[in-house]
Amino acid sequence: MSEDRMILNKANMGITEGLPLEASTGGIDELRKNIQMLMDIEAIKQLKHAYFRCVDTANMDELATLFHEDVTVDFKGGDYHWQLQGKDEYLKNIGFSFSKQSIGQHHGHHPEIQILSETEATGIWYLEDRFWVLNHKAFTEGTVLYWDRYVKENGKWLIRETRYERLFEFSDILDEAPTPKSHYLGTHGTEPQF
Repeated sequence: MSEDRMILNKANMGITEGLPLEASTGGIDELRKNIQMLMDIEAIKQLKHAYFRCVDTANMDELATLFHEDVTVDFKGGDYHWQLQGKDEYLKNIGFSFSKQSIGQHHGHHPEIQILSETEATGIWYLEDRFWVLNHKAFTEGTVLYWDRYVKENGKWLIRETRYERLFEFSDILDEAPTPKSHYLGTHGTEPQF
C-alpha cells in the first residue's frame, strides 16, 4: 500500500459535529426529540453490529436490508483497495469472500455517532478482525478505522456510505490449513471462487 496516506481525523474523514447531546429546557415535545435522538443513536449501533454479524455468518439476505440502494463503499487494506458503488455490487463482492473455505471474525468497538438531522448521521468505528482462508492456508488479522454515513428512510436507518482504512494488517501463509472443530461458514458460506 502506498505510503501516501491521509491523516485519519474527523476533518479528513468529513465528520462534522452533530446535534448537541444535551437535554432541552423546553417542554414535552422537546424532550421527545431528545429521547428520539438517543433512540436513533442506539438504532445506528444496532445497524452496525448487525452488519458485522451478517458478514461473519455470510447472511447476505439480511445484510442486504442494512444498506441504501446507492451505497458507496471504499475499503483500503494492506494490498487491496475496494471501491464499489451500489448495494448489488457490494453484496456480490463481499459474498465471494465469505465462502465455505473461510472463517471471519469482525468486532466493532467504540462507536462515535453524530446525529446531523432527523434523517442523517455519521459514525466512526474501530474494528478488530481475523480472517482465515482454509484452502489457501492464509491468515490475516488487523485493525480498521471505519467511517460511515447513515440515512433514515421510512423510519429505518441504512448505511449510505462506508469507508475504512487499515491501521495495521498482518497476512501470513500457514504451514498447514487449520482444522476447526466448528465451522459455520463450512455449511452456510458461498461456494469458493478460487
